[in-house]
Amino acid sequence: MSSDEALMIEFQRGSREAFAELFGRYYGPLYGFFRRRLASQERAEDLAQETFLAVIRATSRYEPRSLVRTYLYGIALKLLAEERRRRLKDPPASETSPEPVTDDASDTVLWVRQALENLDARDREVLMLREYEQLSYGEIAQLMRVPLNTVRSRLFRARIALKDCLQPESKSGDASLGQDALDKDASHTPDENERKTVATKIGAGEEGISQ
Repeated sequence: MSSDEALMIEFQRGSREAFAELFGRYYGPLYGFFRRRLASQERAEDLAQETFLAVIRATSRYEPRSLVRTYLYGIALKLLAEERRRRLKDPPASETSPEPVTDDASDTVLWVRQALENLDARDREVLMLREYEQLSYGEIAQLMRVPLNTVRSRLFRARIALKDCLQPESKSGDASLGQDALDKDASHTPDENERKTVATKIGAGEEGISQ
């Protein structure tokens, strides 16, 4: 099977088949990237497609020294930032909740994603790129344009904060981080054992939230 980078080079040379293969490999992950960050399924679909349109328009600027998936997520992050700026300036009248949702998600998955909303925005993005998109520390550093040690510190901080949200009994009274947000609009909250299991995975840096 051809590597992503080999396919991109073939596409630069005019191969439609190479582009179709890249589209098949990355449309789903890119849709998931946007869907986890936006409330609108339709906009997630649109932006995933726009990512590939941007690739087509800028094919000649891709250089093999950059991984294709890093290149694609770099475009996706720019499109996401533009979308958020546009929505802040002109929010859709019909959209009542800014929280991203996922179709057919379990209560536990929704609960974890609600907890993510309590994190610092930069820390949350680093955590999501690592846990959901499965990017390496180096790729995240390149995308976020920060030193590798900054990625490590943000990821560590985010995991600790998220663990505190998921296991609030480890903190006292008012020090609990966002407990009200965890229970908001939820018909079911995971029991104590489930909370501890997920929180332990997060604290250990396992892929515990990538469902």
